[in-house]
Amino acid sequence: MGPDDRPAVRRVVVAGAGMAGVQTAVALREQGFTGTVTVIGAEPHQPYDRPPLSKAVLLGTAEGSAFDVDFDALGIELVLGREVTGLRPADHALDTGAGPVPYDVLVVATGAEPVRLPGTEGVPGVHLLRTLDDAERLRPVLARQHDIVVVGAGWIGAEFATAAREAGCAVTVVEAADRPLAGALPPEVAAPMAAWYADAGADLRTHARVARVEPGAVLLDDGTRLPAGAVVVGIGARPATAWLAGSGVALGTHGEVVADAGLRTSVPDVYAVGDCASFPSARYGERLLVHHWDNALQGPRTVAANILGEATGEAPHVYDPVPYFWSEQFGRFVQYAGHHGAADATLWRGDPSGPAWTVCWLRETRLVALLAVGRPRDLAQGRRLIESGTPMNPTLLTDPARPLKKATTA
Repeated sequence: MGPDDRPAVRRVVVAGAGMAGVQTAVALREQGFTGTVTVIGAEPHQPYDRPPLSKAVLLGTAEGSAFDVDFDALGIELVLGREVTGLRPADHALDTGAGPVPYDVLVVATGAEPVRLPGTEGVPGVHLLRTLDDAERLRPVLARQHDIVVVGAGWIGAEFATAAREAGCAVTVVEAADRPLAGALPPEVAAPMAAWYADAGADLRTHARVARVEPGAVLLDDGTRLPAGAVVVGIGARPATAWLAGSGVALGTHGEVVADAGLRTSVPDVYAVGDCASFPSARYGERLLVHHWDNALQGPRTVAANILGEATGEAPHVYDPVPYFWSEQFGRFVQYAGHHGAADATLWRGDPSGPAWTVCWLRETRLVALLAVGRPRDLAQGRRLIESGTPMNPTLLTDPARPLKKATTA
């Protein structure tokens, strides 16, 4: 089959109206796609950005965080308040709560959903923080300055604890592991962050497991009873892919869609992007599942290019980014770039007990990841050095007064 014999892609349907879904639709138009683009979202709200939910929206300094996208001008059809329920690839049909939707190409961008704390279904005062509605329900809780218990000292738990302290609430954070961010960072890197909680007036309790939650209290398995006007659960998220059961789309060990280097799934004419999909990284030699905003911004450009390239027989574009994310917590701006799993050396720039420091991970003298606290210039330069694979001089690198870009062996 030559390029001229390929069936024309006339209709692209995007399942999911978060950052990844919206950016896929926008990228298709920016790259010249002239067919129909439909974005289907489960929530009734205009598509919105999530990072402000744990910050400005929660504290009432912003009403919302709708994307600044003119969908009408771009000719993008929005179908909101509609749940996707299944996929029938043989029929090229996406099943929804309001009936099937035909597609030529489907993009799965349904994101991730928060992990719920067992035994809390139906208990009043228990909250998740994932959607605009969640933030709206929590805003008056903060305004009433309740005693708040946060379950989970990950990124979202720290950000929520920060907002709750700013609002004047008494905050206790319970974490089953021995340190904050146990699933994200090595012990020696996460350890200095534990002190941030006390500095902000929040009570961090590690090795603390929740036995049960009842109205007005959280009971730990050691018998401790914590008063709680509200409980906020932040114990992680899992890809929202249950609706793909029986579709033939291959899923991985975390329930994520297993995409290839071009973000195509195991099923023809179906792509996957954002929090719901993993991809093989040649840079890091392993498959990555990245639950962060930047991945949902960058991946759609590759998806759009490959949808357009299918029609012309163009070689697939490869998605292999340097992952990036940031977090604002307890008055600190924390940024991370790369993936430190395969590093063979960890080097520090600055004193981790101070206000600004950076951790660098190297593999065979090349920078593979870094965490910057209050050092955005390190992050910007380090990200470029990771991308270029430039060999580093470890002695020069550990001098925090020397710019990272001047700590190479060249």
